[in-house]
Amino acid sequence: MVSVRVRPVGERAFLLETATLDDVLALHAGLEVSRPDGVIDLVPAARTVLVRVDPRAIPLSAARTWAERTAAAAEHHAAGNGSTVEVEVAYDGDDLADTAALLGLTADELVRRHTDAAWTVAFTGFAPGFGYLVSDDWPYDVPRLATPRTRVPAGAVGLAAGFAGAYPRETPGGWRLIGRTAAPLFDPDAASPALLAPGMRVQFRAVPDIPLAASRTASPPGSVTRGLVVTEPGLLATLQDAGRSGAASMGVAGSGALDRAALRTAHRLLGNPEDATGIEITMGGFRAVARRDLWFAVTGAWGPVRLDGREVDPYEAHEWPSGAELHVDWFAHGARAYLAVRGGLEGPTVLGSRSTDVMAGLGPEPLRAGTEVGVADAASAPIPPSLFAPWGAPHDDELEIELAPGPREDWFTPEALTTLYESVWTVSNHADRVGARLDGPELVRVRTGELPSEGMVAGALQVPPSGRPTILLADGPVTGGYPVIAVVTDASLDLVAQARPGTRIRFRHARRTG
Repeated sequence: MVSVRVRPVGERAFLLETATLDDVLALHAGLEVSRPDGVIDLVPAARTVLVRVDPRAIPLSAARTWAERTAAAAEHHAAGNGSTVEVEVAYDGDDLADTAALLGLTADELVRRHTDAAWTVAFTGFAPGFGYLVSDDWPYDVPRLATPRTRVPAGAVGLAAGFAGAYPRETPGGWRLIGRTAAPLFDPDAASPALLAPGMRVQFRAVPDIPLAASRTASPPGSVTRGLVVTEPGLLATLQDAGRSGAASMGVAGSGALDRAALRTAHRLLGNPEDATGIEITMGGFRAVARRDLWFAVTGAWGPVRLDGREVDPYEAHEWPSGAELHVDWFAHGARAYLAVRGGLEGPTVLGSRSTDVMAGLGPEPLRAGTEVGVADAASAPIPPSLFAPWGAPHDDELEIELAPGPREDWFTPEALTTLYESVWTVSNHADRVGARLDGPELVRVRTGELPSEGMVAGALQVPPSGRPTILLADGPVTGGYPVIAVVTDASLDLVAQARPGTRIRFRHARRTG
């Protein structure tokens, strides 16, 4: 039996909090074996398991009941009952000598203890394929670097707290580096993309030298069906669809269009399936030329849309003759527009999606001048004869956003919760597909200690030590160590997608639905 406390994470998820990491491993194993349809993700972390559901398939209350019954029946087994992976390491890391001295060991003793230990993947997070490894044979609590590195190379093997881990791709990081590996830690094209999955056993083996691991993020593009060529991408233009679902346990975020309703509308205007691929244009300045006769629609943020210099209306389907230039100019309202083409767009598929994940480096590269984008044949219905819904420019001066309860409300003073709902917040210049940092008053904690890493969802209001929250968005981290005070409701997430730097936000409580 595993004793759990259920903590809400918005309307579509909850945390099962346990006392120990061993409890997490036992609980996660039980949940995986018995998970019902509609449970999208199970994300184990240091002391919790995040359960994310599709409420169309299973009510949240039913999922909670299943999870609590599973916890009551969960059994502890010896750690690492999964398959064993051997990872070769060249122990020549920049921090090897200093870390050994910090632990009262020689460098050779540290290497021996690291290779003698039987490691288990407790959970993944931080980056796709990054496994947090634990071992009963490893008694050391290794402090992170006081100042994280801005660049840790792919394949670096490090230590932090009681964990060992290896970086699948180049990224910033604060772990102490003791070596490097060429193991394929994450290959999105493999049947099992993450080499190290929760529950696996890992044995490190010292080798004299190895080449640095290469970071691989997507299949190389094949032949491109003629469609359009980008001549100016603007601030940022990426391919996006409905996103990746069910890969959070590998450290892979959902990604996909930030304003999902706008992309769906663009596809409906053209007779495409709603999950087809389009182009998300951030702040405007986008130009492209058709390589053959096309139909297109632009939705979402508002700005001038011109076809060969002639202004055309958004939220309508238009013919796009071969050789004509489409210009989506800088936006006057909103932050993201969506360009859809009849048939949908082509691009490398990673874990079932063509979406670009800018944080993890998954999926197609952001579009650049000269990028050729092919057109698929996904149209499933005729182009509607007229508009089927009213539209207007996004309201981006001041937004009213609904919040559902977060798992760590009790980390904050009662006054902080009042401040959250009674203050006017401003979207800072630090806003992208990963998250939107807000400027405003400090949200004061009653607990100041470090929160063990736990599962995150899009819409989570993470509060770092500064006390100013960040709204995590589609490319945000799958796990994190800052407390989440509340979660933006699913219906309000599309509004946040259109918030520009300087947009004011007021929060209000979401209506309780049971």
